[in-house]
Amino acid sequence: MSDNLSALGQEIRESSAWVTLLRDEMSRVIVGQRYMIDRLIVGLLSNGHVLLEGVPGLAKTLSVRTLAAAIQASFKRIQFTPDLLPADIVGTLIYNPREASFETKKGPIFANVVLADEINRAPAKVQSALLEAMQEQQVTIGDKTFRLPEPFLVLATENPVDQEGTYPLPEAQVDRFMMKLRIEYPDIHEEKRILQLMSRTEPLPEIHPVVSPESILESRKVLDRIYIDEKVVDYIVNIVFATRKPSDYKININHLIQFGASPRATIALTLAAKAWAFLQGRAYVIPQDVKTIGIDVLRHRILLSYEAEAESITAETIISRILNTVPVP
Repeated sequence: MSDNLSALGQEIRESSAWVTLLRDEMSRVIVGQRYMIDRLIVGLLSNGHVLLEGVPGLAKTLSVRTLAAAIQASFKRIQFTPDLLPADIVGTLIYNPREASFETKKGPIFANVVLADEINRAPAKVQSALLEAMQEQQVTIGDKTFRLPEPFLVLATENPVDQEGTYPLPEAQVDRFMMKLRIEYPDIHEEKRILQLMSRTEPLPEIHPVVSPESILESRKVLDRIYIDEKVVDYIVNIVFATRKPSDYKININHLIQFGASPRATIALTLAAKAWAFLQGRAYVIPQDVKTIGIDVLRHRILLSYEAEAESITAETIISRILNTVPVP
């Protein structure tokens, strides 16, 4: 086993060389935000969609556009508005009078990286247009089903401050995002660097591709072979079960949780932990990988009770308590 892990570790270090190149290329335009950049790479590696929440001006949209350029992927941006229609996203059938037939016009969803900007500004009908694409990686237009390109990644942004004219995302929609990131303000030193980079009329530095989509798909095959011990698997399952029945783990928070995380959370936490190990150049998953990525995977999958909201208790507080209480193997 140790020989196999050593060989796999060497293969991972070679296969993950592009990660450092991607970080460096993105940091030519994005100041700081290492937390966001690393988790975007985790989503890219583990085939998981990412929801970014933060106030305007924190480079969410710029980061997604920069990521797409650096991986040489097709990129489409959809600005979600209250008058948007599902056909504006997935496409529609257009009648051709010359041929007396309908032709398929594909929508912007047919891209490697799709930015759903301010996703909570569109009603549920439009948000649901993404469900099939995100889960099945396919789109049905009329009576035909089309596969989406690989890799396929939906990166959505939402503004938590301005609630006027916004619609809450349905639980079924939110659960299809592997991670939800909370983007914070930069520190004072990063703010100064942002000022030096952005306070000019010249365009931003051009982003050069440092990895191809094909290389990312090859890295995913390596990621699938990362070893995860049975004890770590049990640890992941116990964390998810603790969100459903916390009293079984002697955590007195039953009154704060209305619904716990779904089985999709177990799968997402395992894949994200493997991707995090890949980023560290390791051939195996350790419990700390699960802890590091756990809050990002679980924060949007727990439905808080009215009592928790009345006491201003956040999902992050509850997840941190679970992660600190469930025994680590």
